[in-house]
Amino acid sequence: MYFLPEYLRTAIVVIHQLPVTPETLWLRILGRGKVQQQAIDELAVLPVNHPFVKVTLELLYNLQQNLRINQNTEVDDRELVMRLAPLYQQDREQARQEGLQQGLQQGLQQGLEQGEQQLILRQLNRRLGTMDSSLIEQVKRLSVEQLESLGEALLDFTTVGELEVWLSQQ
Repeated sequence: MYFLPEYLRTAIVVIHQLPVTPETLWLRILGRGKVQQQAIDELAVLPVNHPFVKVTLELLYNLQQNLRINQNTEVDDRELVMRLAPLYQQDREQARQEGLQQGLQQGLQQGLEQGEQQLILRQLNRRLGTMDSSLIEQVKRLSVEQLESLGEALLDFTTVGELEVWLSQQ
């Protein structure tokens, strides 16, 4: 790096002279020729969940969008975009899979919780008769573990008062 006078607050980075370290990866990707190819190869072999991969691919995607807007893109810029497109697609696919898995987990958790709530409410209704809406809302706010505990405790309930006492203790 070459620093210009302090009042200019500027430095010049000579990309092809940067050390080959993870910290310089992003700048070396912006270089040309062999320096750029080596940096892209380094990026490609990093684990998919490595933080440099996600951040770098996002930055490169933004660069790609900016290059698309500029109709006069150079051959080197087009080659950079083409070389990085598979890495970006791989990252997007992994993110989609992770989102799908997370959504599935959340859906299963919600379904389990709603099923527990419905079962416990039906059992309470059968055991104690009709309950007022405030008690029903309190039961709906319970976690799955608390619902399971209530499922065992309700076998001993004979009055709505016992349910109210149990809920106040939770």
